[in-house]
Parts: sequence; C-alpha cells; structure tokens
Amino acid sequence: RLMPELPKFDDEDLKSYGDEEEELALSPPAALMSILATQELLLENILECIPVGEFAVIQPLSDEFCLVLGYLLTWKLTLAFFKAASSQLRVLYSQYLRRTKSLNKLLYHLFRLMPENPVFSGPTSEVSNKDTKTFFTEELHLDVK
Repeated sequence: RLMPELPKFDDEDLKSYGDEEEELALSPPAALMSILATQELLLENILECIPVGEFAVIQPLSDEFCLVLGYLLTWKLTLAFFKAASSQLRVLYSQYLRRTKSLNKLLYHLFRLMPENPVFSGPTSEVSNKDTKTFFTEELHLDVK
C-alpha cells in the first residue's frame, strides 16, 4: 500500500536535478535497494553453478526457497514503486538500475529459476492433453495459511 505513495516525495525534488550536464540517476528507496543488493549476492551464491538456460530446482519451504521468494517479492515492490512514478522519475530510477546492473541480475536469475516445463500441477478439472495448463495460462493464488 505504501509503495505507490513514495514517488510523490521524489517528484517534489525533481526540479533540482535538471541543472547538471552528466547523466542523472535517482535511487528508488534506499532501504529497498539495500535489501535487494543483499538478496542479489545471496541468490548469486545459490545459483552460481547453474548456467543461463538451465534451471535450478528449489525445494519448497527450504531456506533457498524463502530467499528466492523474498527476492521476487522485493522486485514486486520495486515494480509497484515504478508504476506509481511519473515518466520523468522512471527515467532517473531506470538509470540507477542500469548503473547498479540490478535489472541484468534479475534477468539472469529469472532465466535460471524458470522451469523447463511450466506445467501447472494445481487443482484442475478433467483436462485433455490439448488443454495443458501452464503457469502462464492460469491465475496463481498465493494464500498464506
């Protein structure tokens, strides 16, 4: 709920960024970026031996699973923050992510975490082989119990 409200504070300070000639960058919330940097290092240690194109098998409810989930949820917050920002602020934030290579790291991690066959194994009614459900065709419900 809070993330969409935060860009308003940077919007007020946006006028002071226009005077310099060098390429400008503005960090998204420092606390969020600090957590993201820590998670990137930990995730890199977990996935270091897996090349891009192959996929890692992460066991549910393991420590690695919790770390990966936390990393992806942190990116979800970051994207909610970006969505609420004005286009001028998005440019500055994206420059920051480009400099820190955070977006590149996200893509490397995603391509090593994505399953080879994303078949949805949740509760389904009688489904023929032609209508195989995947994680890309079905809505995923993440209810905390």
